[in-house]
Amino acid sequence: MSKISDVCQSVVNDVDGGLACSVIDLTSGLMLGTAHKVPYFSQTYMDAVAAAAVEMFRGKNVRVVEKLLSQQRGEPVENSIEEMQMSTKGTYHFMSIVPDKPTALVVLVTTRAANLGMGWNAVRRSLVEIAPHCP
Repeated sequence: MSKISDVCQSVVNDVDGGLACSVIDLTSGLMLGTAHKVPYFSQTYMDAVAAAAVEMFRGKNVRVVEKLLSQQRGEPVENSIEEMQMSTKGTYHFMSIVPDKPTALVVLVTTRAANLGMGWNAVRRSLVEIAPHCP
């Protein structure tokens, strides 16, 4: 198991309700490491989630908005989204760019029983451990 996957496993284990944690390369959409507790999280499913995360942070529409902001402000605006949280009927998703690694994204998925503060705390703590292992 890679160092990144080890950190991901620790994050999943540290959060009550933790289901999965992955680190995604936002340039290629590939997962750099992952860990999960859900049997039906197949590789196809995980790849689709990674692709959706790439779209939310670096997708075409995000780039269009950044280009418009750049024109408005007279200075470059790119890779402006740093963190995001979303929820579904049954889950929370915590997403954060790894500092100084703008192409690496950590995603934690939990049940809705998870404490939001604990989810963010686990993600933010993991960033320091993950950074040295990202390209």
